[in-house]
Amino acid sequence: MTDLTATTSDIDSRLEGHRVELTGYCYRMLGSAFEAEDAVQDTLVRAWRNIEKFEGRSSLRSWLYRIATNVCLDMLNAGNKRARPVDLSGPTPLAQAALNPLPENTWLEPMPDGRILPSVADPAEAAVARESVRLAFVAALQHLPPKQRAVLILREVLAWKAAEVAELLDTSVASVNSALQRARATLTDHQGDAATADAADPLDEEQRKLLDRYVAAFEGYDMKALTALLHEDAVMTMPPFDLWLQGHDDIAGFMTSIGASCEGSRLIATSANGTPAFAHYKPNPDGPGFVPWAVQVIDIQDGAITGMHCFLDTPRWFPLFGLPDHLDADAA
Repeated sequence: MTDLTATTSDIDSRLEGHRVELTGYCYRMLGSAFEAEDAVQDTLVRAWRNIEKFEGRSSLRSWLYRIATNVCLDMLNAGNKRARPVDLSGPTPLAQAALNPLPENTWLEPMPDGRILPSVADPAEAAVARESVRLAFVAALQHLPPKQRAVLILREVLAWKAAEVAELLDTSVASVNSALQRARATLTDHQGDAATADAADPLDEEQRKLLDRYVAAFEGYDMKALTALLHEDAVMTMPPFDLWLQGHDDIAGFMTSIGASCEGSRLIATSANGTPAFAHYKPNPDGPGFVPWAVQVIDIQDGAITGMHCFLDTPRWFPLFGLPDHLDADAA
């Protein structure tokens, strides 16, 4: 008999209280914002339907993570591994730049911080959570087999004990420790810039000034000013296109050629994947004001911008981020 001898609203409230952290977990597992939200919804529905079978031998939280893990493992059986453009090919020289879209399920997707990062009082715990949802880190996780992925997230990110993970996965502590060791080795090979990007939240004064200068340069379409803010090896990606550019010269060259229609754009600050982000609106070609063009996720390292990851499928992203579908002509 369950210890949740409570009203329907009480049960709903207790289950719903775990939504954000479960979404963060499923997002790390799946690499997709929408699949993660579907997985969590499935988890909560299964929990609701089986609440009378919950016997209280573990905490409600552990029970929900067990269900969520099984849901994610089932979804990952399809074998799809999401990636960033930089994971699929080398950079494209500007002279050869062409916009070739790949299917939606190819790409690692951005996620608003508020949907995956629960409020925590411990700054160190908050920092680990932010670092573990960065695009580069989540991309590295995609190289792990599903069960190793679950072990690493539960042990390294959520700080579960090996015995707790073993119980959740119905395996031995020795098996969990072995999986963790293999997962760490694989992650080290693929983590790359996830290990070196600067902390983004809370932003320090220099980071805020850097982002202010970035907005001014981008909105003014001042390529000289923008180039001064970009690391010499900065990267720009544009899912769903497989093209990616490296180096501030190629980025500026692209923006003044193929990307020239973005001149006069407006950027609205938001946050995604534990890093600064902007909603990018470009001038409306059919009338006044500005229309959605991209969600930009920004990487910062050593006082320079090292990554501009522009997700262009705005009919999906702007509602997810709670962003307006139009800006008036006088928008600042």
